[in-house]
Amino acid sequence: MEFFLKSEDNDDRAIYITGNFNKWNPKDPKFKLEKLDESNYYIHILDEWLNDEIEFKFTKGGWENVEIDKYDNITPNRKVQKETKKIQVDVEKWRLNWGPFKKEFFPMVELIDEEFYIPQLDKTRKVWALLPFDYHQSEKSYPVLYLQDAQNLFNEGSAYGNWEIDKKLALLAEYGRGELIVIAIEHGNDDRIKEYIFDNNAVTENAEGKKYLRFITDTLKPWVDKNYRTKKDRENTGIGGSSLGALISIYGGFLYPEVYSKLLIFSPSLWVEPNNNFPMIGFSNPYKIKVYLYGGRKEGSKMVSRIRLFEKSLKKLKVQKVYDFEVRTNINEQGTHQEFYWSQEFPRAVEWLFIDSLESPVKAKNELEKNEAND
Repeated sequence: MEFFLKSEDNDDRAIYITGNFNKWNPKDPKFKLEKLDESNYYIHILDEWLNDEIEFKFTKGGWENVEIDKYDNITPNRKVQKETKKIQVDVEKWRLNWGPFKKEFFPMVELIDEEFYIPQLDKTRKVWALLPFDYHQSEKSYPVLYLQDAQNLFNEGSAYGNWEIDKKLALLAEYGRGELIVIAIEHGNDDRIKEYIFDNNAVTENAEGKKYLRFITDTLKPWVDKNYRTKKDRENTGIGGSSLGALISIYGGFLYPEVYSKLLIFSPSLWVEPNNNFPMIGFSNPYKIKVYLYGGRKEGSKMVSRIRLFEKSLKKLKVQKVYDFEVRTNINEQGTHQEFYWSQEFPRAVEWLFIDSLESPVKAKNELEKNEAND
């Protein structure tokens, strides 16, 4: 079947077609379009690769760069019968790095406490809750993701930028896939390293990571579950962060698998545990844990190799039936150790960890609502 595409919204990015014929891979090299001229593109796909009813979309290499209409709205998935043989499509605009973001879908950001008391450390800490935009208009209960380094996650962020998780949660909500509460815990500034290291005197003396994890697990989570409509079980609870925040989250998953089933691990500081000798508790029935691993090729000579070694260690533990890990690893060839790249990865990680669906992640929300109304 032949697909012809015309778009006046031009730049240097290559264009791909994705759909129910390639598991909605938005950057599949086999489905890259040929550029005919400044505005026209073409691809021929073998009939045996296609379903009788083809559902598809065009991207410029990722869901962050998917097609949208001239009003910046998500376009419904395109549908055509294979017998059509030839189709012409016009694309008016493309997303660029997930934007633009629509304010009506932004999460409700609540400051839980300016000085939330941490009894395990005898300290206080600022803690935030990011609630789905329609939280107070619904009676739903939601999964929860606990994230470290709140200073770098939203608002003005750090001097190095921030993850913009408020914008990314708005994007997921726009796609009808944003039903998630994020609890963001600020780091301890000068005590950050001490609190995010579990037990390693070579890095810091009197490490407090064990006590910090007990705070999240034994103090903060029960408070959140009492005061918000949460799904309290492990299947709906995750923990994550980047760098040292990712490291302490790994410890959290290993030591409390009965609490956390999802780990969001960005650019982890695995140099602290070069042999991956993480402390863990043995259970007669291994818990299933989903681990989303991300790293950038340009973060340093050993970042990717350490992630691959850690990935191998997780698989070994699974074979030994100590834990049951499901791992997805994404390496960004251009990625450096910066919030910008963690921001890019956040929607992909959240979707894989929390959204249990094989549907296209860009199915228009209004189409979903229309289908629900017809049920």
